[in-house]
Amino acid sequence: AQTSAEDVLKMNPDGIFLSNGPGDPAPCDYAIDAIEKFLETDIPVFGICLGHQLLALASGAKTIKMKFGHHGGNHPVKDIDNNVVMITAQNHGFAVDEATLPANLRVTHKSLFDGTLQGIHRTDKPAFSFQGHPEASPGPHDAAPLFDHFIELIELYRQSAK
Repeated sequence: AQTSAEDVLKMNPDGIFLSNGPGDPAPCDYAIDAIEKFLETDIPVFGICLGHQLLALASGAKTIKMKFGHHGGNHPVKDIDNNVVMITAQNHGFAVDEATLPANLRVTHKSLFDGTLQGIHRTDKPAFSFQGHPEASPGPHDAAPLFDHFIELIELYRQSAK
């Protein structure tokens, strides 16, 4: 949907979820512009798949077309912070180019298949994203704790807004 940032912010959200979708994220100027405006606030932002790529673009990184892409429910991804391997569902043909990350983006997850970037977290805002599909049903569910982290950020935001 091409809902404007202003319309979203008028709803006073406790958090903003950037969902998945198809194709090349670079031409999605309307979404990148909206995300840039979201990042001017302290509202927590969580992106998955296309949302992950769009958050990276809105933060100043670049994306690249992958030679083969990742498709299926058996992709091992390393959680850098916890040194844990998760089995994840993936369906994408583009990736965030780690070499283009600005200083305010921290790598949180990497593919154990090809080393591509799988997760980022802003160091200056409550915003993070994941390339895979933690919402995939019937699974795998190894990445489900990402939703817990989003809820924690929302709770902190709500407490600070009081």
